[in-house]
Amino acid sequence: MSRINIIRALLRFNSWLPLPVAHGIGVLIGSIVALLPGRPQRVARINLALCFPELGPSARRRLYRASFRELGKQIMETGIIWHAGDSRIRRLVVNPEALDTVAEHWPGDRGVLLAGPHLGNWELVNLFVNRRFQVHGLYRPPRAPDLEPLLVEARERTGSRTVPATASGIRKLYRALRQGELVGMLPDQTPRDSGEFAPFFGVPARTMGLLSQMARKTGAPVLFSFMERLPWGRGFRLHVIPAPAGIDSDDPVAAATAVNAGVENCVRRAPAQYQWTYRRFRPAPEGQHSPYR
Repeated sequence: MSRINIIRALLRFNSWLPLPVAHGIGVLIGSIVALLPGRPQRVARINLALCFPELGPSARRRLYRASFRELGKQIMETGIIWHAGDSRIRRLVVNPEALDTVAEHWPGDRGVLLAGPHLGNWELVNLFVNRRFQVHGLYRPPRAPDLEPLLVEARERTGSRTVPATASGIRKLYRALRQGELVGMLPDQTPRDSGEFAPFFGVPARTMGLLSQMARKTGAPVLFSFMERLPWGRGFRLHVIPAPAGIDSDDPVAAATAVNAGVENCVRRAPAQYQWTYRRFRPAPEGQHSPYR
């Protein structure tokens, strides 16, 4: 059996689990993984030390362990979210009225930019928002090409459209905004060959310029959004937060600073649910060393 078929089978099995059971298994997995040596564990410790210098060692250890429990929950809930029908998706979110915030900021003659960081369950944001608004989601193709069809299939099954981060894909996103539709993207992915360094939790991080450029060129408002995972498998709470001022600035550093401030504002509301295993501070500014070396 190929790797992709094994992954599909595991996701399908997980989809049959009640959410509290999936989260319980995830807590066990995450608690064990947190104790093991490895690069993800090392990266998480470094990131937490950089971003929360005000915390003492014991408080930081608690946050570290909690973050791996949340990571375990996220892994176990993926099959549920990727296979859930419309009625189950609706039941997973306890505050559907949060989508009214999106509607309230919709200018009418153009679309909206929805920035969803790697926080809580970002896959559910796409699926849930698309129940009411047509979503065009920007994505970076995975390093393993055989996983791409699975990713696209899962994200598009409720009618949203996935758009690769290519020149032609970005043109499609501009067109969608000008046609009054919603464009979603992950604002905290480190760009490979572009971007500006701006503070994230006070640490310089290379930050994408695309979100701010699209806001500036189209006049589309920017909202930050994430799905907070509730304890004991009680579902998710949708947060929709207006972007900080200056996100559409023509000064690229000021715009990148606003992007990171928006992400940080979200993360501080549920810090254990952020993807701390991601090497957000690689690369480092010129003349500085990567903290992960």
